[in-house]
Parts: sequence; C-alpha cells; structure tokens
Amino acid sequence: MQVFPAGSRPTRQGPESYFTGHVVLEPIIGAPDPSKMTANIVSFAPGARTHWHTHDMGQALYVSQGAGLICLRGEAPQPIRAGDTVWIPANVEHWHGAAPTTAMTHHAMQPSSDGQETHWLEAVDPSDYQPG
Repeated sequence: MQVFPAGSRPTRQGPESYFTGHVVLEPIIGAPDPSKMTANIVSFAPGARTHWHTHDMGQALYVSQGAGLICLRGEAPQPIRAGDTVWIPANVEHWHGAAPTTAMTHHAMQPSSDGQETHWLEAVDPSDYQPG
C-alpha cells in the first residue's frame, strides 16, 4: 500500500500541445504495474478543452463541477454537467472540455496496456467547438 499525502504531487498546467485554453491537472494516481491506471482531476476554464485524442483501453469521466461539452469525431458536441459519468470506448477519437461560458471539472480515469494511455491528435477547430 502507498498513501499519497495531499499536496505531495504537484498540480500542473495542461500543456498547449494537448489543450486549448487554461487547463489545470491535479494527479490522483499513476498506478504501477500491472494496473497501469492513470487518473487526474482536470479543471477547464470557460472555453478550454482537450485536443482530439484516443485511449487504447477507453476512458471514464466523472464531471464533478460545472458544465462542459464532449464530442466524438463526426458527431455534434453533447453537453455534460456535474454528476454525469461518461464512458468513451477504446480507440474512439474525441475531445472534452468546458462550455463556452462555464468552467468544468472532471475526474479522468484511463487504464493502459502499454503505459501510454493517451494518444494526442490535432487541436479542435473552433468551428467544431459549438454546442449541439
């Protein structure tokens, strides 16, 4: 067993290579083998969002605060709100983030088969960031 005291792992800003706008990442866990589970609390300022990306083994999101959007490639963005849980299947291209005028925080949890749980793609075009 390992206990991670509050504040023992640094909060970091989401890099521009993976996010648009102001995003803060707070690590929950980066579990060792054999689990390879990664989880973060991700806070998005209004209008902030991920780039398109996939996960080898899927991703679960639990929205803890605010309201945001999630979008699968080829579909219109859908609203997500505090209390919602979302499952994104393996290898499905998607993005998620805050609504245009509302901040959003979610817990992002994803397992990995090879330790590289997220495969980042291009930024979301502003024309694709429109609530459906």
